[in-house]
Amino acid sequence: MLTILEVGNLGGLVAMIIGIILIVAFMISLFITVFVKLIYESKDGRKFSKSQFWQTMLICLVICGLISGIICGGM
Repeated sequence: MLTILEVGNLGGLVAMIIGIILIVAFMISLFITVFVKLIYESKDGRKFSKSQFWQTMLICLVICGLISGIICGGM
């Protein structure tokens, strides 16, 4: 059986699929991070720093990447 990469000249399609996965993961991580920021700042007037924002964003991106790897790679 032929896989999608053995047909030839489909590198652009693969790059587009990877790009879409990255954009979706970034948007989901951004949404979750903003939600966490709103919850954190709603209590006792605390401030969510830039480093906390980017650390939360990075953790969400790693988790999205792991989930994407499980879904796309199979278990």
